[in-house]
Amino acid sequence: MYTLGVKREFIARHFLIGGDWGSENFPNSHHYILELQLKGRELDPHGYLVDIVDVEQHLDEVVNYYKEQMLNDKPEFAGLNPSIENFSRILCTTLNEKIKAKNIYAIKVVLWENESAWTSYKLKRES
Repeated sequence: MYTLGVKREFIARHFLIGGDWGSENFPNSHHYILELQLKGRELDPHGYLVDIVDVEQHLDEVVNYYKEQMLNDKPEFAGLNPSIENFSRILCTTLNEKIKAKNIYAIKVVLWENESAWTSYKLKRES
């Protein structure tokens, strides 16, 4: 089994809703670190799990969409608390739709909100 990981850092803003979260109830920024992991059993004819240039293009597109933005204002967060858990799921499902490599059987996003707090979300693809 092979795993390819690609990482990006970006800053985005949010405020939490639906509870008393202290200072997190007010607009604030986080320096996010997003690690994308792609898993597969077979390499392609060139000896790659997936074309890393293609993966990086999709990852940059997604990161640039959120970079320096207020998460609460994005339509995918409508009715949702912009928690790190919801954010990691949204990132993972979005990247899963964009990355078309057929030999990938799982995709995982690990999202760090700061140096001590992270969450992850993993999707398995149909075989």
